[in-house]
Amino acid sequence: MIAAILLGIGLSASAGYRVFIPLLIASVAGKLGWLPLTDHFQWMGSTYALICFGTAAAVEIAAYYIPFVDNLLDTITTPLALVAGTLLTTSVLPIDQDLLKWVTGIMVGGGSAGIIQMGTSILRLTSTKTTAGAGNPVVATAEHGLALGQSVMAIALPVITGILVLVFLLFLLAKLLRLRR
Repeated sequence: MIAAILLGIGLSASAGYRVFIPLLIASVAGKLGWLPLTDHFQWMGSTYALICFGTAAAVEIAAYYIPFVDNLLDTITTPLALVAGTLLTTSVLPIDQDLLKWVTGIMVGGGSAGIIQMGTSILRLTSTKTTAGAGNPVVATAEHGLALGQSVMAIALPVITGILVLVFLLFLLAKLLRLRR
């Protein structure tokens, strides 16, 4: 159970960087049998899901390289990241009671994705403001790499990834609280 929650946190936090990369990685891992998808989420490992997530990931990656469009995308991807984070966590939780499973998915997965998404949005706005958008492709490349690397690592080493993400989330939350003051 703990490993499943940490796996969900790792994948969900990746959805805060990019919505569709962790979904694509989860789909590939589910198709190959590397990700233990629960019964109601077996569709994530289907060929159709793989094609849909792959196409969406490619479009999302390309769009983030266009300065100012990337800031507009943040307004769209913020709620999508919450949904993707919830879906990713819920898909691996071995909880039989649906209400508990979804509440845990929303709180753990949606919360992890939301915190990361908020941090990356602030980073991108700062980059746009200070570099007039010229630094945004560098930020986008780093976020793509983090989403990909963290997603793969979450599946390969869920406990270590989960702990690292929790430490990072606490650090980021402390920074956001300081900025708010």
